[in-house]
Formats: sequence, C-alpha cells, structure tokens
Amino acid sequence: MPGPCTALVACDLDRTLIYSAAALSLTVPDERAPRLLCVEVYQAKPLSYLTEAAAALLAELARHAVFVPATTRTREQYRRVHLPGPPPAYAICANGGHLLVDGESDPDWHARVRRALEAESASLEEVRARMLAGADPDWLLKERVAEDLFAYLVVDRDRLPDGWVKELEEWAEPRGWTVSLQGRKVYAVPRPLTKSAAVAEIVRRTGARDVLAAGDSLLDADLLLAADTAWRPGHGELADLGWTAPHVTALPERGVAAGERVLREMLMHTRGR
Repeated sequence: MPGPCTALVACDLDRTLIYSAAALSLTVPDERAPRLLCVEVYQAKPLSYLTEAAAALLAELARHAVFVPATTRTREQYRRVHLPGPPPAYAICANGGHLLVDGESDPDWHARVRRALEAESASLEEVRARMLAGADPDWLLKERVAEDLFAYLVVDRDRLPDGWVKELEEWAEPRGWTVSLQGRKVYAVPRPLTKSAAVAEIVRRTGARDVLAAGDSLLDADLLLAADTAWRPGHGELADLGWTAPHVTALPERGVAAGERVLREMLMHTRGR
C-alpha cells in the first residue's frame, strides 16, 4: 500500500467476527432473527456466518482502514473464509506464524518467527507429548498440529475433567507456552507466537497511525493490549475471566450480534464519531 494509512483494523475471526451455527447465540424469536450470510463452506456444507448487516459494515470499514484478519487458523483453514469486500492485502494466520501479503506467506517473517520459537520456548514435540500423555480417549476427539507451530486437541467439553486445562497451563507456562480453551479446542501455543508481533510488522510497513483490534480468547489478549483502541465480545475466554484494560471496551452482546457490534464500533471510530 503506497504511503502511510490512517487506521489499521486487526480482527480475530472465529467467535469474534464469524460464527458457526452452534455459536450464533440467537436469543430473539425465529421470525425476528437477523438475515445471515455464509462466509465459509467445509466439506460441501455451510460452516461460518455473519449477519448481513455485519457484512455491509465490513465492506464499508475496508474502505476506511486497512482491514487485517488475525486468526489462529492455519493458512488452509483461513482460505476457506470468503469475507465481504476486496481480499485483504494483509492477513495473519497461525496466531502470527504466517504473515500473508496478497495471499502469500512472507518467508522472511516466517523465518524470523521460527528463530524466536527455537530461542525462547520448549519444542513442539515435548509439548505435544505432554498433552497426549494427559489426555483420555473418553473425552479426546481429535489431536492436531497446526503448521508445525503449535498443537491443539478437540475435546468433549462435557467430559473434560475439571482442572485438566489448569494443570496443563501450569506445566506449559515455565516452558514458554500458553494454553487456551476455546469452545471444543484446547490450544497449546508458544509464547513468542503472537498476533501482536505480526500486527506491529504490518504497522511498520503501512505507516498506520491508529490500530484497532477485537478478539474473544486468551490468545487475543496481546493483540488487544497492543492496539490503541480495542473491543471484546460478551462471550469467550476473556469475558469469562472478566479480562479488560483501560482502552478495551467489553461489549454486552454475545454471539453473532457481538460481531456486528464490533464492526459498527470500529467503523464509527474510523469515521471519527
């Protein structure tokens, strides 16, 4: 993007901007439910949505700011999502492990991330082995490694023992890893692997003077803290913890309504209202 821009908007995707059917949290009678736009299809089935009003807000926001999807999704998972408006010039995948520029991973950025992980945190192999050693087939549904950067488990939340995630957190923390429970997924992510570091690099390249951000999980906390102005929904890990900061607005809306509210607040801010 030639020349400095005024605002950069970094937004988490799942359960902040886009929502599965199970995460919509629609509370109004069916006849008053908002119209939904499907933005992701997986295995020939619709998977993720936002409201049509949110879609219009996002398209308008992209005309006023540099919009940057900032997700823990892998590149493959991210490319299934087709948001309204022009394709973003920048996107953050794998929690900061990949910085996409016009859809392609920047190799210099990825190499820099790899060096930081090797220097500052325990190996993926060690952490993955610990996660699996403590898992029980009674509640473990799937185990995955994402982009050879971090690991996560898909679990049955109803059967996940109380305290299991906390125990894993206490083991991982001194080894330089962060543990996050998001829906049915338990993530273990190296601490140097952050969305905020990737956003700082995009700010350096674009000259953005105002950074806005939104997110719902513990893995978004660093992103929200690094922004000039930020929002979090009324659901998710951060809401459950009561987490906030002076420049972070805790919205009351939950589910897909929160995604719409986030975009409306961001657009009003970029317009100076």
